Amino acid sequence: MSNKPFLLLGKEIPKGKRTILDLEVAKLHTRTTVKVPVIIERATKPGPVVLLLAGIHGDETNGVGIIREIISLGINKPTKGTIICIPVFNIFGYLIETREFPDGRDLNRMFPGTLNGSLASQFAYQFTQKIAPFVDYVIDFHTGGGQRDNISQIRCNKNNAKALELAKVFNPPVIVFSENITKSLRETLDKMGKTVLLFEGGKSKELNPTIINEGVNGTKNILIHLGLIEGEITVRETPIFINKAKWLRASHSGMLKIKVENGSFVKKKEVLGVIQDPFGEFKKKIYAPFNCHIFCINKTPIVNKGDALFHISIE
Repeated sequence: MSNKPFLLLGKEIPKGKRTILDLEVAKLHTRTTVKVPVIIERATKPGPVVLLLAGIHGDETNGVGIIREIISLGINKPTKGTIICIPVFNIFGYLIETREFPDGRDLNRMFPGTLNGSLASQFAYQFTQKIAPFVDYVIDFHTGGGQRDNISQIRCNKNNAKALELAKVFNPPVIVFSENITKSLRETLDKMGKTVLLFEGGKSKELNPTIINEGVNGTKNILIHLGLIEGEITVRETPIFINKAKWLRASHSGMLKIKVENGSFVKKKEVLGVIQDPFGEFKKKIYAPFNCHIFCINKTPIVNKGDALFHISIE
């Protein structure tokens, strides 16, 4: 790293200090300016720049809780390099606990964004132009949508050796190989040559202590591995690698009774759950179609025919 000044959002970031900047999103019709806080900790010694980002979907509060805990514990204070934290990215959605931006769009399908597009597209553009070029590594924290409860997992591209190495260092219970989604933040950062890990854990509108703990420990491992902070990498378990997966869907509508633990390995013909009507007239068992790992369960009590219920590995 050179001794050139480190500039972010047009401001010089001093060494050895905490700096809080605001990424301006837009002005509401009430003239209120909406700003996204960007918390930067820069060490006196040079090193990589790591971005920790959560809340791209405003109702995914577990990710916000993870970064909040990282800041609270001082894990974001590096001895080398720079750690940037954006705990709440989609501040609009977070305020009213909704996934989308005010224009109804999914922010994570609007990257790299445009200067004069929709509100979500303009915000994506601001990030892509003003923050993304200055970072080297990104951990993007997500949860399952709605009542879909994810076991803690890292998603990365199988062919990206650097990302796969970091996924193993993170040491989650599950590593899922997945392709980049078109116009997602991960795809845009990948095209810019950044190393990206996508963390999935828990479900929306919750603060799950286990998920938050796994997110904090994994992030700490990454920061130690990259030399930003000091400490020992903790290995808790051997991750399960999922190359291919499919959703088991509801064959009937009714009340869902779950019979298995999330994250468990099940054998062919094992009962995963039961769909039953409210009148006590029928029960339909859901069987494992083959030996597989379950890494996401839809915890909604009422299901409709065709709803995705269990996300399972294809061994």
